Amino acid sequence: MIDQENGVFPAVCPLDCPDTCGLLLHKENGKIVKVTGNPDHPITKGAICNKVRNMAERVYHPERLQYPMRRVGAKGEGKFERISWDEAIHEIAGKFKSISAKYGSESILPYSFYGNMGILGVDGMDRRFFNALGASMLEQTICNAAGNTGWKYTMGANRGTLPEDTEHSDLILVWGGNIVSTNMHQVVLAEKARKKGAQIVVIDVHRNRTAQWGDWFIPLYPGTDSALALGLMNVLFDRGLTDEAFMQKYTVGHEALRDHVRDYTPERVAHITGVPEADIVKLAELYGNAQAAHIHIGNGLQHHDNGGMNVRSIACLPAITGQWLKRGGGAVRTNSYASTNSDALERPELRSNPEARVVNMNRIGEALLEDQQSIRALMVYCSNPLVVAPDTERVERGFAREDLFTVVHDLFMTDTAKYADIVLPAKSSFEATDLYTSYWHQYVHLQEPVIAPMGESKSNVELFSLLGQAMGYDPEIFGETPERMIADALADTGNPYMNGVTLEALQEHRFVKLDMSSHDSFLEQLPTPSGKIELYSETMAERGLPPLPTYRALVEGYDGEHPAGPDDVHPLMFLSPPNHNFLNSTFANTEKHQRMEKMPMLQIHPEDAAHRNIEDGDAVVVWNDRGRIELIAKVSESMLPGTVISQGLWWDGSGRKQRVNSLTSNRLSDMGNGATFFSATVEVKRQ
Repeated sequence: MIDQENGVFPAVCPLDCPDTCGLLLHKENGKIVKVTGNPDHPITKGAICNKVRNMAERVYHPERLQYPMRRVGAKGEGKFERISWDEAIHEIAGKFKSISAKYGSESILPYSFYGNMGILGVDGMDRRFFNALGASMLEQTICNAAGNTGWKYTMGANRGTLPEDTEHSDLILVWGGNIVSTNMHQVVLAEKARKKGAQIVVIDVHRNRTAQWGDWFIPLYPGTDSALALGLMNVLFDRGLTDEAFMQKYTVGHEALRDHVRDYTPERVAHITGVPEADIVKLAELYGNAQAAHIHIGNGLQHHDNGGMNVRSIACLPAITGQWLKRGGGAVRTNSYASTNSDALERPELRSNPEARVVNMNRIGEALLEDQQSIRALMVYCSNPLVVAPDTERVERGFAREDLFTVVHDLFMTDTAKYADIVLPAKSSFEATDLYTSYWHQYVHLQEPVIAPMGESKSNVELFSLLGQAMGYDPEIFGETPERMIADALADTGNPYMNGVTLEALQEHRFVKLDMSSHDSFLEQLPTPSGKIELYSETMAERGLPPLPTYRALVEGYDGEHPAGPDDVHPLMFLSPPNHNFLNSTFANTEKHQRMEKMPMLQIHPEDAAHRNIEDGDAVVVWNDRGRIELIAKVSESMLPGTVISQGLWWDGSGRKQRVNSLTSNRLSDMGNGATFFSATVEVKRQ
């Protein structure tokens, strides 16, 4: 496809988004001039979001990195000189060798996530390299760890309702997810259900685009989702709206749960959540009487101190009502039906220290400032921790260490890259070969290069192959082609859903559907200890966690029964959910996306604004003990009093401190060691 100057070529969206859209790239004179959706894709069907529609602007952005560079100014200043790839690889390999010899290999740490969802680039050659090096390991729990763990305690595996089946739902609860901005094709399917009479209820802390689209919006206080779920269970059991036969056959612990939820009366839950008692009863009756009720569990509610329990509690609702046996019923947190042969990709046998130190990525700032077991070298790729990691001011102090050797591989000079000693130019997904799966639908995609690399950019596979060879590692392992890696990744997965997904099939069709023939019997083969849906979890009890769904208050802001009062030092709950035109920090430096998003703002309730003499459009300072940022106030009734919202992860710019994660804590969630971005409290004043 690179050799063809003109034409329309298949592609896949590489972003960390459940939709994993099929794309068509329109080329003229060797350059992408338009990005459209692929109408032949069975799920995405030609519809794409504005972010991806403007992807060419990102690919050809004038600030795209073109060649390797070495720092010549102070860390954070952004001054670099051009060097060759040979110089860069030689310097990095030399530093890694000398640091390993002097301080041990575990003084070197990779830091990455899924800025590009290609499996070879983030779960392949890079893992081989750091395994062979014996580097410290990164616990990648910044996104979905708490929710996935809570779901697994209940259901055993991160699998749920198939997207296509939701067209047949007669009630859809969107709980803690702004799917208009983050899962647009689920919106399309829900619209089909609505045309057949389905009602859409949105439960969230914020009247976002999805809440405006839904039929009924239920606002609640942040971090009280498990209390609301328990209140619904109270009503469902009390009014005989449960499926006793289903619970007897497919669950364990339903009698214990029935007794347990008696304490969560609608009156008490209303006090905790801010949801009126009558609305709790109304929602429970609506759910209990539905013919096929589907719950879409979003990302937001897991980013709390009690995030895992929030998801676990909601996951029990379809079980006590028997919704799993109804087409369009059930729930979904994430659909991980696809899997690859990770051993073939990552080659764990290369690691001589399998018990190496593990660093949680949410605590990278803390880890970089440790005196004991000091990190001496850091390699960042597919992530921008100076923007996305919590407790940013501490992260920045860590990156500013002069004795820390830092390498960043990226498309742009990000806030993080400015602190690097070596910056390397990365290929975009349209310039590389990689394998993509979805965590929502059932299709696997192959991406092959459509355009030539920009400048001297290289893919992660190419970069870590070069580094592996420079370090003297096995040339056969570090010389494998992407095609060989894909073939091996798809072989011997041990996953029946992957039957028929081969490199050859992908090369012929570009995307291949999973073999879903065993899905109808998934309730008979749940990978929980009991083989059933675990409303009561012995495993959780053994690990010191409540074995039944239980509401626990947040560490900051709430005492368990009501929000903080005005006399508290930081009385406002602060949340920073995604905006519509960025994906985490991706696109935040692109002018077109900035124009669409306008500016970083703080949404504040009229009651809270009046108490602080803040008016709409005022410049405000938002602060707590971790940091401070400067935003523009937007007075709004989009959330309950006591909550303030700033959407989007903006890079610092225009002399304004606007990185919201300066305010967020690096505390870990109740389960899964996940991030607690949305469990922060702040104070606000006019600037």
